[in-house]
Amino acid sequence: MLATDETIQIAKTRYGANAFERTQALPLRQSIKIGDVTVSLVPAGHVLGSAQIVIEKGARREVVSGDYRRGDNPTCAPFEPVQCDLFVTEATFGLPVFRHPDTQSEIAKLLASLEAFPERCHVLGVYALGKAQRIIAELRNAGFDRPIYLHGALQKLCELYTQLGYELGDLRPATIKDEGGSKQNFAGQIVLAPPSALQDRWSRRLGDIRPVGVSGWMQVRARARQRRVELPLVISDHCDWDGLTATIREVGAETVWVTHGAEEALCHWCAEQGIAAAPLQIAGRDGEDD
Repeated sequence: MLATDETIQIAKTRYGANAFERTQALPLRQSIKIGDVTVSLVPAGHVLGSAQIVIEKGARREVVSGDYRRGDNPTCAPFEPVQCDLFVTEATFGLPVFRHPDTQSEIAKLLASLEAFPERCHVLGVYALGKAQRIIAELRNAGFDRPIYLHGALQKLCELYTQLGYELGDLRPATIKDEGGSKQNFAGQIVLAPPSALQDRWSRRLGDIRPVGVSGWMQVRARARQRRVELPLVISDHCDWDGLTATIREVGAETVWVTHGAEEALCHWCAEQGIAAAPLQIAGRDGEDD
């Protein structure tokens, strides 16, 4: 596996130290030769360690974005646009209806809800990698310095982020009893858990909860209702429509391949701009991402 050092450490934390026969860390913006091509990695702004792959041969340069996001993220390096001839872009939110609000306003909604419902535990459904750590950091940046409680599935990666220099503050396990054996009261607290835990028996043990969805998909009200989310926060680790189209313009590629999302809409937009574009179907990307 060739990847950034952070990605290798994340992979080993998730799958075990011996899960990979061989790993090779490639620092960002450094290049290696593979056959007759040169390969380098540049930040993608998605999660810690995420990178675009830059492939060069002669005067031609091709960039594979992977998942990416524009804008500030306190837990990873920002996206860097690279001029190229071919750009392979994701399109998770590749429809004009998707225009995400600024993150600070969504965090403010959460803090206002905490004040309005002090008797309830706010349980946030977040992915263990990237989203959990970003939300914690955004809360800290907004001045929330109280303990934040974690489902067990989130703890290892939060510990790794801390080891890699990202200060996340006071994090505690969301167990019914504390280390001293006393029953914990989660009223007025923030608990982070996988999205699947919002409606299962685990969350009900926390008392009177207010389910909070944290995803770019929370812009779709039907999805929020389907998941019984009371407070939808539109916070995504992907580009919205404006971010996708601005990036395609910025990299200046004459050819764009679109994958993982609404390929047809973004291909149509590219055609209107005089850019050759086509959908690229990649196996293994059936799961929903946010």
